Amino acid sequence: MEASTAMQVSLGTVQTIWWLSIVVALVVTAVVALLLTLIKRTATGILEGASAIWTHGQLVANDTIQIPIFLKKTNHVAGQILGTATEIVGATDVIKQHANGCPGCPACILDSGKEG
Repeated sequence: MEASTAMQVSLGTVQTIWWLSIVVALVVTAVVALLLTLIKRTATGILEGASAIWTHGQLVANDTIQIPIFLKKTNHVAGQILGTATEIVGATDVIKQHANGCPGCPACILDSGKEG
């Protein structure tokens, strides 16, 4: 009988252990909920950052796709500008040669207007 008496636990001890277990379970649940909330916030931040990187990457890609198109147009216009500049240089050389060789250049210009 002594063995069975030692094994008996009072009702108050059982209730105390039961309530203590409930409190521990609630604390663990609260900590887990807090950690899951922090993980969700971090994951949301990572998703927003990755989305911004993706969007800006697409914008850069769209801009770089158009570079060859604009380069062709730029080269074409630059070629036209070079041709016109060459013509202007040639015309200024002709004017310079005429001005150096004509002692009465203003009269020459006025006389050419009378002939026409």
